[in-house]
Parts: sequence; C-alpha cells; structure tokens
Amino acid sequence: MALMKSTIPEMDNNSNKDIKNDEYREVGLAERIGYGLGDFAQNLVFGTVGGFLALYLTTVNAIGTAAAGFIFLFVRIVNVVWDPMVGTYVDKRTFKSGKYRPWLLYAGIPLLILSAMLFVPIPAIRGSVAVAFITYLLLDLVYSLVNIPYGSLNASLTRNPRSVDKITTTRMMLSNVANLMVYTLFPIFVQMASPKDRELKDTGFFGLQLNMGTYTDESAGNAWFWVFMVYMVIGAVALFLCYRLTRETVVATAEQTAKVKASDLFVEMKNNKPLVILGLFFMLAFTFMFFMNTVNGFFNQYVVNHSEWMGAIGLIASIPGILFPVFWPKIKHIFGKKGFFYLFLGMFIIGELLTWVWSLEGMHDSLALAYVATFIKQWGLTSATGFMWALVPEVVSYGEMKSGKRNAAIINAIMGLFFKVGFTLGGAIPLWVLAASGFDGNAVKQTAGALAGINLTAIWIPIALAIVSMIIIALYPLSDKDVEDINKKLDASRA
Repeated sequence: MALMKSTIPEMDNNSNKDIKNDEYREVGLAERIGYGLGDFAQNLVFGTVGGFLALYLTTVNAIGTAAAGFIFLFVRIVNVVWDPMVGTYVDKRTFKSGKYRPWLLYAGIPLLILSAMLFVPIPAIRGSVAVAFITYLLLDLVYSLVNIPYGSLNASLTRNPRSVDKITTTRMMLSNVANLMVYTLFPIFVQMASPKDRELKDTGFFGLQLNMGTYTDESAGNAWFWVFMVYMVIGAVALFLCYRLTRETVVATAEQTAKVKASDLFVEMKNNKPLVILGLFFMLAFTFMFFMNTVNGFFNQYVVNHSEWMGAIGLIASIPGILFPVFWPKIKHIFGKKGFFYLFLGMFIIGELLTWVWSLEGMHDSLALAYVATFIKQWGLTSATGFMWALVPEVVSYGEMKSGKRNAAIINAIMGLFFKVGFTLGGAIPLWVLAASGFDGNAVKQTAGALAGINLTAIWIPIALAIVSMIIIALYPLSDKDVEDINKKLDASRA
C-alpha cells in the first residue's frame, strides 16, 4: 500500500514561531472532549474488532481457531515494517490544516469502511481465510494512518503537565464510553437481532429480560453486520469532531521537519531509554488486556454459561473508566507516578482472582460475584492502561532534548509497534491455546480441557503478565521533576 506524496504546502517558520508562545496553554474542556472523541471513535472500531472478531471468525464465519490466530500474527509482522514508514512519512509532512489532524479525515473514512467489511455476511466467502486475512490486513494498515497521527496529536496540543493529565483523563473517559457501547451494548444488540433460538433471557440488568437469539450461529451474520454499521456511522461523526475541535500548538519547526529520517527510529530506540521502558510496559499491558478481550466471549459463553449477562457485566466494567479517571491526577499526587501503577495493577490481579472463583463449579450463577470481580478488575485495568498515555508526551520531549528533533509521529509509531505486538500476542496466543486444548467452535458444550484453556488465557496468564508489568514500570526513569527540567532545557534551546 503506497503513500502518496503531499502537494499541500508546508507551514513556514513564521507560523511555527507564532504558536510557540502558546505551547504551555491550558487546553479547554471543549478541545479535551474533541480530542477524546478520537479515542472514542477508534475504540468503537478496534474495541469491537479486538473484543469480538475472534469469536465471530471462529463461530459465525466458521474459520478455525489456529487459522484465526495466524491471521492476527501475520498482520502484526507486517506492522513491524509498516508503522515506522508511516511515522517517518507523517513527521516529514505538514498540511495547511495541521501536521497530524488531517489524517483523521484522510484515513478515517477508509478505516471505517474496511472495518465493516470484516463482518459482511456474504455466503460465498464464509469460512474463507484468504478474504478474512486480506480485509484484516488492509484494515490494520489504514488503522496505523489514523492511530499514529492521533497519538502524535496528543503531544502537540500543549506542554503544560496539568493539561496533559486532564487531556488523558478526558480521553480515557470517552474511550470507556466507547467500551460501554462495545462490551455492554454490542453483544446485547447482536443477540437481540439474531434469529435462531430466540427466547426471553435475563440480561443481568436488575431482572430485565430481553428476547435474544444465538449470536454464535451462522444465521446471526446479518445481525453482526448491521449493528456494526451503526457503530461505524457514529465513529465517523466522532472522528470529524476530533478534527474540528482540536488545535496543534507544539509542532516541529520547518528545519526539524526537513531533518527527519527513517533512521531516526533506531536513534530513538537507542538513545531514548524512557521510550523503550514505556514501550515494553505498553506491550505487556496490551497483551494481557487483549488476552482477556479475546476470550471474554468464550468465558461467558462456555465457562460460566451466561452469555446473556455480557451486557450487564460490560456495563459494570465500563463504570470505573467513565466515572473515576477524574481522580487520576489526585491519586498520582498521593501515590506518585510509579505507585499509581502498582496500586491499580494490584487491583487488577485481585479482580482476576475473584473471576477464578466465579469460574468454579457452583459459583457460575452468582451475578453479584461476577459484578464485584469485574468492577475491581476493570478499575485496575482501565486506570493502569489509561494513565500510561499521559507519559507519552514526556517521552517525546525527552527525545527532542536528546536528538534536537521532535519526532512525535516516529515515537508514536514505536509505541504503536509495542501496542500491536501486545495486541497480536493477546489475540493470537489465546486462540492457539484454545486450539491446542481442543476447543470446537461448532460444539454447544466444550470439553474440560477446552474450558481449562479458556481459564488459562482469561485469568492466569494475564495475572502473570501484570506482575511482570509492575517490574517493568519500576525501571521507568522520568520523575515529574525530570520532566520540568526537560521543558526548561527545551525552552532555553529555542530561545
């Protein structure tokens, strides 16, 4: 997939000079919401893909678990080459309307179209590994053209640390509103639209019963597609608002832009220690996050036999991420940057242990236990994996201090690689474990070995990875005082 060279003229030095006076601005609520809508839109796409595509492919679309795992793995291998190319390309160009914002429109529309194509219910291509592979590959390539500039935009809004924390808080709240729509409402809507075995089922919403069918049957193909199409329309509006409401004020000069090279990727990896450590944390965090996302549907469908509760449990999972991010800056102030992560990763582990209790015989019907386990687990997970984005702008500034170049897109491409390695491992390995443990997508009930495989990927491997993540974050070298000193040095160098 080739990138076309931009013919839109670059901003001149005077333009860059004018906005430097505003680099420490307080970002207002409307703009914070605008930026957060970009996360909201992307979560509608990749939240649904990450949370439900594996279940859809292996049941409704009749693709084997091993083949589905291969699709996820191979696409991520392509990313190792593709993402640095995108980061370099983006950093070397500036459009009239900004350096990063325009990509939300240019690549956003193809992203949404390709996402919908993953769920197109055409009988002739059902079970086709080739079609699923090509569509998912194209989707992932285009996703980089949205996600890398969007991540880079975060470091371009302001260098004010308080505003960075507020931006992170707002974007994570909106991100988790999208998660609510994905993990709570999406499975309910699809089951309500599924025609086979329809009956009144208890949703777990305080006695609410809905007429729902089996959404893991071939007959549910249309239900998956049309519900996802509605989500894509909402995502398109959100991306447009993100573009309209945000403003770039911390940008590379024309001189810095001209000096960007593809080899800067390796320079940053070599000289930017905080980047490497944070990247490893990203990789591990997203690995155990997507381990859970990949197998949640399997866990609810086959281990505890309550797929009708997925919406209610998803609602409980969304509450901490929507209501509690506002407290993150205060919690960080009390416990410190590293203490923040220790606290919430510990909560995640406790929640996973309670999930294990829920998986035991005789405990499956305890909705209260499901609620408590999910609430504690997701509070920890959402906080740890949400607040880590607040560290990316300081890593960008550290890189600028070391190299003299503000390679925001290249650094976000590197972070994207770590993220996608985690996404890959979290998506592929569980499917291979399920295949090795004897999972059968056509069976109504699974063997004891298959159920053990689901529990291993849903509970025990994520716990182990969370513990390793604590060790990794302990090595992160930048304190708040260090970030303040970095900003002072950058100001002095630009004077």
